[in-house]
Amino acid sequence: MKKTIKDINLNDKKVVIRVDFNVPIKDGIIQSNERIIAALPTIKYAIENNAKIILLSHLGRIKTEEDKAKKSLKPVAIELARLLGHKVYFAPQTSDQTLVEAVDNLKNGEVLLVENTRYEDLNEKAESKNASWLGEKWVSLADIFINDAFATAHRSHASNVGISSRVNESAVGLLVEKELNAFDTAFAGDIHPFVAIVGGAKVKDKISYLTKLSQKADKILIGGAMAYTFLKAKGFEIAKSLVEDEHIEFAKELMATSKAEFIIPLDNAMVENFDATQPSYSKDQNVEKGKMGIDIGPKTIDLYKKHLATAKLVYWNGPLGVFELPFGEAGTREIGLAMVSSGAYTIIGGGDTIAASEKFNFKDKINHVSTGGGASQEYLLERSLPAIEAIQDK
Repeated sequence: MKKTIKDINLNDKKVVIRVDFNVPIKDGIIQSNERIIAALPTIKYAIENNAKIILLSHLGRIKTEEDKAKKSLKPVAIELARLLGHKVYFAPQTSDQTLVEAVDNLKNGEVLLVENTRYEDLNEKAESKNASWLGEKWVSLADIFINDAFATAHRSHASNVGISSRVNESAVGLLVEKELNAFDTAFAGDIHPFVAIVGGAKVKDKISYLTKLSQKADKILIGGAMAYTFLKAKGFEIAKSLVEDEHIEFAKELMATSKAEFIIPLDNAMVENFDATQPSYSKDQNVEKGKMGIDIGPKTIDLYKKHLATAKLVYWNGPLGVFELPFGEAGTREIGLAMVSSGAYTIIGGGDTIAASEKFNFKDKINHVSTGGGASQEYLLERSLPAIEAIQDK
């Protein structure tokens, strides 16, 4: 069991906290502050316990100097101060002497947010590739390191593993503790049947996950645009539907070798184009000529509901259709409502899945809403994450 922030004396200590402030920002305006809100309990705990708090986070990917201007954490510092009701200092540099001085000037209970850690990726991807020199610079700021960024815990970056592997004392924050407890509770009794719902746009984004999942789950229910790659792999017509031809062979092999029962749609909701107001439904698994599949059909909804009714554990990542539009929402809505009514222990992960749960008002009925997409998938299957393993045990 890993140390938590509550196991450590924070008083008068410089505490570096890795948070996840990777929030959507458009024209300098934060579009959703959910991830900032999720970090508040740990930050407040550190303030109340008289720590000198240094916050590290990434924001998006930084490939050019132009990216830096669009992906500054300065708007986050302003929003964090508003949510905390507490002054938040902002350090515009990520690793120079002015940052060291800003940290040295902190008093107990004060908060400093450092600029986007991925600014350092312009220097041979130093953050993302866990450059030793960068980990050493950041660890020099800290007496204690707290990892409270579950969403990046499956990555070995300088701002998580690079610090925790060198610091004298480390622990997980309250958000990460909550995440680990939820997954550990779900798997404490090796619960079966374990039903996984897998949707979203692309097979290529989930190749590793699907491969491992096919050996661990009892049933896998496929939806979303990726379903058309699996349907084509089975020899069905998909017409104008999105398909990844380069992953057809992978889909064939996966379905042939899966220990889990691999279940693909029986029918499809279809439109000719996105100007449609109502979908039509295929009579079987073939998409009609001149149309594209945009959701699972009513026969598939009924089939998937039956599988969920017998589940004891359900993990869902990826919507089952174009849920943002009225003609593509039925599958995601109906399966979500069926899931929370099933009596199973339920977990969802991934931004689109969480957005769908909010839109269709079933988020509050889910046992655990994970802040990590890739991290939740990896922890679900591997029961370990690089950035968590690097934290000290109790």
